[in-house]
This record gives sequence, C-alpha cells and structure tokens, in this order.
Amino acid sequence: MNAQSSTRIRLGVVALGKIPEIIPKSIAAHISGYLNLNTDVLPSRELPSYAFSRERLQYDAGIILKHLEQEHLPDYEKIIAVVEVDLFVPIFTHVFGEAKQGGKCGLVSVYRLNDEQDDSAPLPPLLLERAAKVSLHEAGHLLNLVHCTDERCLMHFSGKLADLDGMPLYFCRYCGAYLRDFLKR
Repeated sequence: MNAQSSTRIRLGVVALGKIPEIIPKSIAAHISGYLNLNTDVLPSRELPSYAFSRERLQYDAGIILKHLEQEHLPDYEKIIAVVEVDLFVPIFTHVFGEAKQGGKCGLVSVYRLNDEQDDSAPLPPLLLERAAKVSLHEAGHLLNLVHCTDERCLMHFSGKLADLDGMPLYFCRYCGAYLRDFLKR
C-alpha cells in the first residue's frame, strides 16, 4: 500500500516482558514501510502478571489491552504491544493478536508463531514475517478496518499458522483504498 505519509498518527511498538530486540524493530519497520506511519520502538515494559488465567494457563488479551489503554503515552495515538506468552480471548482457544476496531492499542503474541524449538538458534525469518503480518493486521484494526473476506488480504482472519502463511504481506485493493482515505483525514 502506498499511503501518503501520515504525520498526524504516531505509532509506538512496545515489548511487554522478554522479547528479542529484533522483533519490535522488525514490526516497527514493517508498519512504517507498509502504512507510512511515524513508528517508534519504545522501551520495554513489564508483562501484567494479573492477566494470567490459571484456568486456561494463558494470558487474557482483553485484560492486557485494558492495561495498555490506561498507560500514559501522550506522544502516540496508537500502540502495538508484543508479548511472548500464549494469548486467548474467551471465544477462542488462542489468538495471534487482538485489537479493537478504531482502538488505541493492539496486541501481538509470538508464542505460537515460531515452529523452531531451539531457543539458542537465531530467529527464523518466517517468525519475523508472521509477526509482521499479525502486527499489520492489528494495526489495520486500529485504523478502523474490519476482517476482510478476501483470503489474499492481510485483514482476512487467520486462526491457524497455515492460514497466516498463505496470506500475502499486503492489503487487498479495497482495504488498501480504505486505509489511504483514512490516513488522508
């Protein structure tokens, strides 16, 4: 998508908990490059431990988003937070990310995005691509997009890695046009 530069919207990418430094940097670069937004990597913060559900052994994405929305970050209209824990919302067993349409904060989990089991190995490029796709999808929600029916669009819902891997790293022409119009306002 070749949106005109939007100097009004500043987006921050923040790691919650221990995240390899390259992941937020890669996410910020993709958002800046694809959406042409002023995007910064912010200092990492603690993961809100009270979002952990003992019943599900996962973290509640809604609680983390609520926590983020209460954070004081006046220089940023939108925030994408990255976590390395397993996320859920009550209606799904897990989610790769979560954001409210038109909201301030989005959330991305890399927990299920890595097929590699060896933590000592460098991060595989596929993990960074998957994180970029989920981040751009959640940023799309923050910029008022809804899920798209076109399977070749970043805004198409993906609940499995195969769906995510089959998705291109761009928006369909309709979602792209909507974003261009939205960012011009």
